[in-house]
Amino acid sequence: MGQAVVITRHDLTAAALRQHAGRCRDGRVACRALAMAHILDGATRAQAAAACGMDRQTLRDWVHRYNANGLAGLRDAARSGRPAVLSTEQMAELKALVVAGPDLAKDGVVRWRCLDLRSVIETRFQVTIHERTVGKLLRRLGLTRLQPRPFHPKQDLEAQAAFKKNLLSA
Repeated sequence: MGQAVVITRHDLTAAALRQHAGRCRDGRVACRALAMAHILDGATRAQAAAACGMDRQTLRDWVHRYNANGLAGLRDAARSGRPAVLSTEQMAELKALVVAGPDLAKDGVVRWRCLDLRSVIETRFQVTIHERTVGKLLRRLGLTRLQPRPFHPKQDLEAQAAFKKNLLSA
C-alpha cells in the first residue's frame, strides 16, 4: 500500500474543514476540504480518497498543495485558455459600430446580422471567425440579439400620417 500522507498545516481542525466545506460554493474545493478532514481524523490515504471520489495520488497532490497554501491551495489554478479573438480596443470599436447601426449606402444593410458583422470584422480587423462567435462576442459586450423592427429608408412619414388620419375618420 502507499505511504501515509501527513498534513503539516494545523491552523484548521477537521471540524473547521468540514464547516468550510459545508459553506463553500465550489463543490470541488468542498470535496478536497472534506478529504483533508478525513486525513486529519486519521483515515488512510486510500480511505480518504475513496470517500471523496478521487485517486490516492490525486489526494496526495492536494495534501501537498494544502500544506503549502492552506485553503487557497485547494482551489483550481487559473488556466490560460485560448487567447481572445479581438483585443479590448477592437471589442470597443465593434460595440461602437453595432450601437451606431449600419449605413445603407456604405454597408448595404439596414440592420446588423451576425453574418454581416462577421464580414465587417474580417475586413476591418483581418480576423476570420464563425458566425456563431459573433453572437458570443455581442453577448460578451452586453448587447442582445433583440433588434427593433427595421424601417425602409425611403418611407414617407407624411403619407403614413395621412393614411392613419383617413383610417380613423372612416
